[in-house]
Amino acid sequence: MAQQVFINLPVHDVQKSQSFYQALGWSSNPDFTDENAAAIVISDTIHVMLLSHDHFRRFTPKAIADTTTTAAAIHALSVEAPELIDDLLDKALEAGAEEGAPQDYGFMRSRAFNDPDGHPWEVMWMDPIAATGDWEAVQAKYPQAPVE
Repeated sequence: MAQQVFINLPVHDVQKSQSFYQALGWSSNPDFTDENAAAIVISDTIHVMLLSHDHFRRFTPKAIADTTTTAAAIHALSVEAPELIDDLLDKALEAGAEEGAPQDYGFMRSRAFNDPDGHPWEVMWMDPIAATGDWEAVQAKYPQAPVE
């Protein structure tokens, strides 16, 4: 079995957050969803657990960050083609997300949004040639790319 990633997010309103993430095209797993939590399935290996603040506190003694004013983490999700960035961002914005700053280096492109609780997400695509680390090939294909 492949390793799985579970991103646990404290949210003010589980149902509102669940509806937001479903509007992105992601599904909920009803086996792990109730009034305290919603299990969002992004893929077979990536899941987001939306937890009410009271429920989230059961897992950590730390204070919950106010993500409307503080960045605790940026959750980055890759897509297979650059046009899929815009597809997902359009859905997020239509569902009420706040758009963040885009980035475009030619070989890597991203757009960002904040969910209803202020959790930042980045949707990104990277040309497979860049993933190899062959910066000479990247520079040849994308001469405007910054040199690492």
